[in-house]
Amino acid sequence: MAEESPAGGERTEEPSSKRREDFRKKGQVAQSKEVQTAALLTISLLFWLMYLPVFWKSLTEIIFSLWQASGEYQITPTSIISLATFLLQKIGLLLAPLFLLVMLVSFFSSFFQFGWLLTSNPLIPDFAKLDPIAGMARFFSKRSLLELVKSLLKVLLIGWISFSTVLDHFNEALILIDTDIGTTLRYLAKVSALIMAKICTILVLLAFLDFLFVRWEMEEKMKMTKQELKEEFKESEGDPHIKAQIRSIQQEMARKRMMAEVPKADVVVTNPTHLAIAIRYNAKEMDAPLVVAKGADLVALKIREIAAAHEIPIIEDPPVARLLHKLDLGEHIPENLFKVIAEILAHVYSLKGKMH
Repeated sequence: MAEESPAGGERTEEPSSKRREDFRKKGQVAQSKEVQTAALLTISLLFWLMYLPVFWKSLTEIIFSLWQASGEYQITPTSIISLATFLLQKIGLLLAPLFLLVMLVSFFSSFFQFGWLLTSNPLIPDFAKLDPIAGMARFFSKRSLLELVKSLLKVLLIGWISFSTVLDHFNEALILIDTDIGTTLRYLAKVSALIMAKICTILVLLAFLDFLFVRWEMEEKMKMTKQELKEEFKESEGDPHIKAQIRSIQQEMARKRMMAEVPKADVVVTNPTHLAIAIRYNAKEMDAPLVVAKGADLVALKIREIAAAHEIPIIEDPPVARLLHKLDLGEHIPENLFKVIAEILAHVYSLKGKMH
């Protein structure tokens, strides 16, 4: 059941991704045992119905071979060990497909509920569970009561289905007194298969309902109070690794946006190798030229490469480049640089054959 609400308030907030991950690391995931039970019984039954002819044929051959050799069989310690080994090998090979199927169904019935999860947390001893008082409290808890009610209802439902099916075929069973053993066995197999089919259908339905309930129950258990949410946010914000990661992502995104502006520039002023500043100017839209990209060293090299690829003129002017690099990205050129930038742009426009 959902955890009791702490003193900090009611658990009304949806669980954060960190809380979900913490629960998962502890092995606390939504897992319905009814799903595994229903899958095991249903798939094993279907497999057994298909495999039974092969199993029966092979078992008959083993019994027949033993019966043929029984007249010449000498009972000694060595022969008994050999016989036991022989039977174990043959029966083991016959039952191996069923055992393998059970293992696969057990694995995938859990995998499809909560995915791949490998954790050692549930194996760590919890000495608090050895407290007899706490153990008795859990025994008489709402959770235990709910599980008891579910188990009783399931047993009663299965018992009623089995009883009603046998009762429906009771009249047919009365005429089996005058029939041969083969007919009797076929009748029993038919009724047993019908009962199992009905039980499997009910178990699948119960498993589906229980799975939905378990998922809802886990969501309720993971919910947080407003205070817990605030504390987690503070912890995450205060984590230097997370801060560094966020800062790195933000810088990378800003760098990509800046580089996307370089092809729109009119000129790139360089130091010539240490600095690079891209300038754009549109007389109709701007009061003054604008710094659309800037950088030093490797960033400057990238700006020059993009400019060269898009045939943006690159002008070497170290003094101007140093002054421009002091400006913020997206800042307009100050008045004291108007004249020198105008000369550079005029030179660029003349190279392009443009009119300014």
